[in-house]
Amino acid sequence: MPERVADEPAGAAASTPGQAAPRRTTSTAPRTEERGSTGRTLVGREQIGSVEQIDRVIGYLDADRRMTLRYPGATYVKPHFSRVLLLPGDYLTISDPTGTEVHRVESGLLSGAGRWGMSVSGDTAVVELHSIRPDLLGLESTIANLGVGVDKVAHGFSADERARQPQRTPESICGGDEKADAVCYKSSDPVAYERSKAVARLLINGNELCTAWRVGPTNRMMTNNHCIATSRDAYDTEVWFNYQCAQCGGHAVFRSTKVWGDKVLSTNEELDYTLFTIEDFDSVKKFGYLEFDLRRPAKGEELYIPQHPGGDPTQIAMDSDADNGNCAIDDPSYTGYAKASDVSYFCDTEGGSSGSPVISKRTNKVLALHHFGGCPNSGVRIDLIYNKIKSQL
Repeated sequence: MPERVADEPAGAAASTPGQAAPRRTTSTAPRTEERGSTGRTLVGREQIGSVEQIDRVIGYLDADRRMTLRYPGATYVKPHFSRVLLLPGDYLTISDPTGTEVHRVESGLLSGAGRWGMSVSGDTAVVELHSIRPDLLGLESTIANLGVGVDKVAHGFSADERARQPQRTPESICGGDEKADAVCYKSSDPVAYERSKAVARLLINGNELCTAWRVGPTNRMMTNNHCIATSRDAYDTEVWFNYQCAQCGGHAVFRSTKVWGDKVLSTNEELDYTLFTIEDFDSVKKFGYLEFDLRRPAKGEELYIPQHPGGDPTQIAMDSDADNGNCAIDDPSYTGYAKASDVSYFCDTEGGSSGSPVISKRTNKVLALHHFGGCPNSGVRIDLIYNKIKSQL
């Protein structure tokens, strides 16, 4: 399990979800490395954990209004609430045992199918009911049917569990794996390192992963359509900023700022993009944003791709033994879901990298939205996406 360290501009953001959207009951998105109808390898959602059914409650009449959920070795723990029925002014917290990471949950936010709470990094989450009333005498009949129910828990795979998962298809690693922790470029390419901070890890529906990134200075995020397709999807998605290693090749990671996805503004299956918003936008402004490069790039233009492969802390694919140096555009008119919709390259990617920005090393702006593996790998041309979303920016 990665060790967490504090980072100066980051913090564990407390989250108060807004009005619940209807719940998604099944996932139809392709899983990691599923082959699409084009024959390309769709580097889809990476499964990074499991979901277990439980039946736990906290009531007002309980002597202990705390629930501890522990899964030894897990990388995160995330409760799902079947009910949150509280007296006015009362609230829940989800925290780690030390109280370093705390997320607040208000009452009255649940639809009929319940709601995921925010995850806590590490292997233990503590759910606690907080009441502003020290004395509940005379309220026994009122509070008997109130309280909190947790009906399932998602938790990230431990190192042993992850090792037991089916081996990921290596088709998206072109030659040797040349990706490196983003912080490895802090001195050698400080611009690429700074740009990587605008890239976020998505935790979807409790146990699946993709990558997303900030588009421009306003509240706009981009990922693939096969990662998030509806506002229901976005509402059940955590967006993690600052999930980066503190040292090159190290295990300690900065404390992430976690916010909820909110609304899908535009999405398209053929161009495989989704533009969406997030809650608590002010807490992530400090991580910067990316801009579009609307040129048609030429073969050989050098690239880099900041991403969350396999849900790991941010890595950058820049070096490429398949390109004898820096990874670069192989075909600027590559066929994705449509003729000439993509650009191709041999930059290394994996499951979980879906939705990553493909950035020109010359301009440090986004040329494409990564979505296919197969060596060459490919991303949808950003100029085509821009024509669909410019009114939403």
